[in-house]
Amino acid sequence: MQYADFENKVALVTGASGGLGLKVAEKLAANGATVFINSRSADKAEQAVASLRAISKKVDYVLGDCGDYASAVKVAERAAALNGGIDIVVSSGAQAEVRPMPFAEMTGAEVVSAFHSRMFARIFPVHAAVPYLRVRGGAVVMVGTDAGRHPTPGESVMGAVGAGVILMTKALAKEFSRWKIRVNSVSLTLTSDTPSWERIFGGDKNFQSKLFTKLAEKFPSGRPPTAEEVARVAVFLASEEAAQVTGQTISVNGGLSFGGW
Repeated sequence: MQYADFENKVALVTGASGGLGLKVAEKLAANGATVFINSRSADKAEQAVASLRAISKKVDYVLGDCGDYASAVKVAERAAALNGGIDIVVSSGAQAEVRPMPFAEMTGAEVVSAFHSRMFARIFPVHAAVPYLRVRGGAVVMVGTDAGRHPTPGESVMGAVGAGVILMTKALAKEFSRWKIRVNSVSLTLTSDTPSWERIFGGDKNFQSKLFTKLAEKFPSGRPPTAEEVARVAVFLASEEAAQVTGQTISVNGGLSFGGW
């Protein structure tokens, strides 16, 4: 689907050197937006930008760990300075070391890391971009997890973080409405053709791979969604086609989390 309203819009997509974030950036670029991607890795960011520039020349990147607030502020400042503002923020990505495991087996450092990479990295870029978003209004899309809707053994901390993203989506939608900023999120379970998928199924058999192998067999559609399919929903939520949609969390998982199958 093509969206005419992205012309002359500036989008910041965090965690976008691969996976879902990169797919979202591709779609925004293809629809005319000026796109700034964020990554912690210069090599990965340069590779991603090279692929994006085959779609549009209005693409650049800024390095930074958005789980660190000072870094997130610098990311937003640079994106706004080079492109004359920010209209759209898509908050995506997660660090590889965070994985499902029983709470009792986690170290304190792993718990903290989960919040940094799955919660703080979602909300810090949004907070940092608000001074620019409020100038002319805009849209925020955060990426969360359905573990925040349904308690799953081994995902207690990730579920708590996911629930936090869902609540923040609702609360920020109310707070930001006075500035004509919509806030929504997409909620995932398993998504194929992503770095997370490769980490889960590409290595040794462990708690994580066993947990998700069972989960992958339960998709009502017979397969997990692709990053492309999830990106379509995220881009729709960022567009004016969703002008009356705010405070919502959309699960993109082929009905897996609906229950009763």
